[in-house]
Amino acid sequence: MSSIAWIDRSESLDDLLHQEASLTLHRIEQGFEAEVVKISSDKDSFVLKTWSKSSKPDIGFQFRLLQALYEQGVSVSKPVGWGMNPNGDKVLLTTFDGTSIHQVSEKKMADIARLLTHIHQISAQEIEIAGIPKYEFIDYFLRGAKDHPDIYSVLAALVQKASIQQDCFIHGDFHLGNLVEENGRYTVIDWTNGQLGDARYDFAWAFILQHIYLSEKYAKAFRAAYLLESNIQQEELAVFEGLACLRWLLLHRSGGVPMRPKTLERVRVLISRNPFFKNVEFKHFSIKQK
Repeated sequence: MSSIAWIDRSESLDDLLHQEASLTLHRIEQGFEAEVVKISSDKDSFVLKTWSKSSKPDIGFQFRLLQALYEQGVSVSKPVGWGMNPNGDKVLLTTFDGTSIHQVSEKKMADIARLLTHIHQISAQEIEIAGIPKYEFIDYFLRGAKDHPDIYSVLAALVQKASIQQDCFIHGDFHLGNLVEENGRYTVIDWTNGQLGDARYDFAWAFILQHIYLSEKYAKAFRAAYLLESNIQQEELAVFEGLACLRWLLLHRSGGVPMRPKTLERVRVLISRNPFFKNVEFKHFSIKQK
């Protein structure tokens, strides 16, 4: 801890540094982008995330973003400090707010949907920090799609129909792996993809991941709860769920998605039900359209 060159910090970090000799460290589940360690004192626990791999996001922005979201009452971890370790890797220290969600219910999925609704209801003006990024949709979420003509031909038509709106703050990768739970409270973590974007896509990506990796039942519970407070039309849902499916297919081709026994079967169901995929044949992905 004391070897880190802290660039921005809260008062609680000073207290923690004074206790360094008595702190305990426990390595927890690692992500694709960073190493994660739980640090515990006699009273509190924290998470230290180190970007020692190829991904090099703007951690200073993440720190300021978490500060702003925390002040807005969004259920995020409280940022404690960020800086650079002796290896030149950027680090972020936040409060520890629970462990991964392993059991779900329809009520829990509805609660999680309301978390996403809260995020989408925050205007950019309310997040009083400079430099909230805005990216070109295809280049960011479906990078490399042009190298896959079967995907890109459908993608181009859907993007035109979608009329992408980048006027809302989005998480960018909202799924159960980016949520933790403690004493019935859920906290949204990993804000690497936080940006101004389209809430409809942010929701659709979350929905199709739940359909693929949880179950249709729980995905529908999430969907129903979100739509209670969001004005999205049925055709819009089909467009953005189609875009989310195309992103999954693209990631699948590069080996960038988890594969479980029923994964492909569930993806086929999503594709077969989407009206914009009627009579579309995806390379290396056989499917019978309904």
